[in-house]
Amino acid sequence: MSLMLVLCICWGLQQVAVKVAAPSINPVAQMALRSLVAAGLVALLMAWQRTSFTMRDGTLWPGIWAGVLFGAEFWCISVGLTYTSASHMVVFLYTAPIFTVLGLQWRVRGESLQPQQWLGIILAFLGIAFAFSNGLAQQGPRAAESLIGDVLGVIAGALWGATTVLIRGSVLSETTPSKTLLYQLVVSGVLLTLVAFGAGYFRHIEMTHTAWASLVFQSVVVSFASYLAWFWILRRYLASRVSVFAFLTPLFGVLFGVLLLDEPFSPRFAVGAALVLVGIVLVNHRR
Repeated sequence: MSLMLVLCICWGLQQVAVKVAAPSINPVAQMALRSLVAAGLVALLMAWQRTSFTMRDGTLWPGIWAGVLFGAEFWCISVGLTYTSASHMVVFLYTAPIFTVLGLQWRVRGESLQPQQWLGIILAFLGIAFAFSNGLAQQGPRAAESLIGDVLGVIAGALWGATTVLIRGSVLSETTPSKTLLYQLVVSGVLLTLVAFGAGYFRHIEMTHTAWASLVFQSVVVSFASYLAWFWILRRYLASRVSVFAFLTPLFGVLFGVLLLDEPFSPRFAVGAALVLVGIVLVNHRR
């Protein structure tokens, strides 16, 4: 429980860290660098553990596609954070379980939704619509920009869900978590680096103390240590019990966004976020 609480705090801080360092280094460049650094750390860990890595086991193309989806997800997060708040982004990003269960029902045989899960899906989408209405009710160009960022957050959640469905329905479900993670980090890191170079983001980097702290936190703590800790927990405890703690992440994300970035938190968005969280809990509930 203590370790899960620490992980949720780290994951909730992730979007805030990107937003804080954005004036010094573009979020897309941040995501590219953190993926490459984390990929190097995972590769060193696999070498130290003498974990074999081969592409002849049928994991190459599923691994590449998982990396493409992973990179697209973080591109949406990076661009979305330039338009909307970190608290909005973390709530919309964690709609991923909704898209996961819908995709698994269509893609994986034997995955059927129970009535309370359908209720959760309906509540979650009502919450998204209610949270969107907060941006629609505002006036001016800033309101339109916020809505664009919110939409990108939902798309990022859908891409995260699609990545999970791909892994679950392919040979990647039978390989080691570190190998799957390495595919995602390498492919996404290369793609995001190409995008950042093409857009000229690396020409406007100012490595301040804040930028260094954010990159170290994102690459070492979040993308490397926290994911490995999560896999370690899943191997030793029931996933249905520990996954409940993951719902604390959006709450921490909203809390840190309000406290550290002084982001606004309207009652309309609070109601929408609450509906989304209740829907996610119902979707993940198993009898």
